[in-house]
Amino acid sequence: MNITNKTVFITGANRGIGLALVNEALKRSAKRVYAGTRGAQQNADKRVIPLTLDVTNASQIKQAAGEVDTLDVLINNAGVAIYDDLSNFEVIEQHLAVNFFGILKVTRAFLPLLKRSKGAIVNNLSLAALAPLPVIPSYSISKAAALSMTQSLRAFLAGQGVTVHAAVLGPIDTDMNRGFNIPKASTESAAQSIFDGLERGEEEIFPDPASQQIAEGWRAGVAKALERQFAAFVPQSAAGAAAAARQAQDQILDRRQIEVPQRLPGRPMFPGITPPEVGLVCLQIIRVAPPFSPEIPPQRRSY
Repeated sequence: MNITNKTVFITGANRGIGLALVNEALKRSAKRVYAGTRGAQQNADKRVIPLTLDVTNASQIKQAAGEVDTLDVLINNAGVAIYDDLSNFEVIEQHLAVNFFGILKVTRAFLPLLKRSKGAIVNNLSLAALAPLPVIPSYSISKAAALSMTQSLRAFLAGQGVTVHAAVLGPIDTDMNRGFNIPKASTESAAQSIFDGLERGEEEIFPDPASQQIAEGWRAGVAKALERQFAAFVPQSAAGAAAAARQAQDQILDRRQIEVPQRLPGRPMFPGITPPEVGLVCLQIIRVAPPFSPEIPPQRRSY
């Protein structure tokens, strides 16, 4: 997607990559740039509209979404990174609250606008999402979860005209990496590459020299291949879902001429069926299962 004359919303826009993204969007002739920050942030360019936004604050998310009437690109950039050793659950929860749930909550709030415009979502992630960096394990966990969520959203939204991209960032010259004596890309070059990747339609954007070293391997690798295969199991419409699930199960049961008993503790659900066939049953059920409804008790949703 080319952002010329488009409306862009960027979270964590007060400094670092977020601020660089704001400036780059202006250079690329964006029509309007909403800059979400936790504190007051002003910009001399009239195209920039500052909005107070803490991605962990539900009321602020709702208010920000209410102030935006049209949106083409959402960039989830806000994040937190704290050095830890997994000994403090509060630190782990803080990372998940910002780096995972923050992205999901903001995305859900702006999704109606993005569906209307057939827009794009860019989630700024990290190489630590692919392999944990032991000095920041909580951060790594949260980014890995965010990558999985990004892939899931991509599959769910593909049929609705919304593209979902992951910017897999390596070392960038930000406050987070000040303590590392390693080569770092500038925030400006990272922002340029993120928009370049978006314009090329890259699902995973590798915007710096370090991340670019694994780009080819990732795109041709088993993880990407599995993502594409599993995307075929996106739930279909709820109509006929239960019947289709039963039909998929019956096809295997008829072939093996066995009876499925009531599942009991310690007893296989599909006795006599090989593990690959059980997997096929489960995948077929997943494929046709209706979206989760809070009205359905969890125990009724088990297979």
